[in-house]
Amino acid sequence: MKVKNEKQSWSAVSPSEVAYHFGTSGLSVAAATAVTHPLDVLKVRLQMQLVGQKGPLTGMGRLFLRTFKKEGPRFLYLGLTPALTRSVLYGGLRLGLYEPSKYACNWAFGSANLFAKIGSAGFGGAIATALTNPVEVLKVRLQMNPNLSPAGELRRIVTEEGVKALWKGVGPAMARAATLTASQLATYDETKRILIRLTPLEEGFHLHLISSTVAGMVCTLITAPVDMIKTRLMLQQESRKAGNYKNGFHCAYQVMLTEGPRGLYKGSLATFARLGPQTTITFILCEKLRELAGLNAI
Repeated sequence: MKVKNEKQSWSAVSPSEVAYHFGTSGLSVAAATAVTHPLDVLKVRLQMQLVGQKGPLTGMGRLFLRTFKKEGPRFLYLGLTPALTRSVLYGGLRLGLYEPSKYACNWAFGSANLFAKIGSAGFGGAIATALTNPVEVLKVRLQMNPNLSPAGELRRIVTEEGVKALWKGVGPAMARAATLTASQLATYDETKRILIRLTPLEEGFHLHLISSTVAGMVCTLITAPVDMIKTRLMLQQESRKAGNYKNGFHCAYQVMLTEGPRGLYKGSLATFARLGPQTTITFILCEKLRELAGLNAI
């Protein structure tokens, strides 16, 4: 298959190249999600600890041991089905839209600098999240309750809370996805460029490993508070004592007021433990799949 270069118009790309482009992105994110899903479950459980809750639920290690004894090892893979479904769709769009958007910036402004990369990645992340938010809502609900089934919980949400409930937390989710994708992809892309220019490294495993590790650290630091707010809003129900938040800003204000600034970083250790390896696996695998498919490196 003919490899597309940056100067080639996206209008000249064949349908098979488009399928490979989005498919490699979706598969790499799904694989990374499958490996790191247990840490995502722990992150959600940590984020939902309420103010004043003391004892063994205050740390990731104690939370893991307590929940493991109570619910068994299956709790680590609660919500895996919607997580994988979302990963293929969300991951394919989030990473797949980056290059076309960057090309559009290059065509419109004559160059794809760091700000163009940030904007392109943020756009892709926000659009992907807006389309896949119902699957994310279902995933976090399942992660909090081991007795739910995907189909049953979906019917219950639509029947009792209305279709709009499937887009609970979509604002913070889009903000989180935009900042995550912008910091992750732009950092990865820019780190690769700098390393190629300043070191002997060339396209390959070592360059991808270093660049993806840097990207994982940066995006975790930036997105942890937004991710916590998104989780609180998605799990909010009148019948549960998970807070009564009007929107993302109100949630952030209430968390700061009642739990302090550290409350915004609840679950951040699990977030970093998950997002770091997930970023590394995603980019290394995606680059390899792109190579096998005859596509250029990111």
